[in-house]
Amino acid sequence: MNNTLFYYSQNAADFITSTQNVSMTTIQDSFTSLLPPNAHILDLGCGSGRDSLAFLQKNFTVTALDACKEFCQATKKLTADFQEKGRIKIIQKTFSELSAFQKYEGLWACSSLLHVPKAELPVIFQKIENSLKPDGIFYCSFKKGKFEGERNGRYFSDFIEEELCTMIEEYTKLSKVRLWLTNDARPGKTEIWVNSLWRK
Repeated sequence: MNNTLFYYSQNAADFITSTQNVSMTTIQDSFTSLLPPNAHILDLGCGSGRDSLAFLQKNFTVTALDACKEFCQATKKLTADFQEKGRIKIIQKTFSELSAFQKYEGLWACSSLLHVPKAELPVIFQKIENSLKPDGIFYCSFKKGKFEGERNGRYFSDFIEEELCTMIEEYTKLSKVRLWLTNDARPGKTEIWVNSLWRK
């Protein structure tokens, strides 16, 4: 278990409490507006299950993936009603274990890929591209900056806009739909986030 995964395993309850009720509606809507009705979304790094639940409530089908057992359990608890209807599947895996091929209309990676070392991200971006159906939509967000390394017990890869676009465009054939900055939605947090939407 790497340090980041260990951190989340040990601090899962606090993280879930601080993120589960944060409103991400505006960004979620920017993503889902580009998807066909009843699309299948991969929530890559589902965390507390907040976004998976939001997508389910909009009549999408969801596969939720996270390497942290506690986050998978939280997502399972939060989306229990939809599991009974077969609308969500929850998988405990790392991003590097992603092996789907043209399976999803949408892939949502909200504040999750930022824990992947930059040297490993090109392969992850390629796996994401492969997992999307033609015309599939990919969303990701990173903290804005140039820092890379361990911070507060977790590994972070921060990006400025140009660097993120260059990496994705160099290693995939994804086309940029939109790139924009937002303030942190959590109370008391001051980070700026780089958001981007891409189409296969």
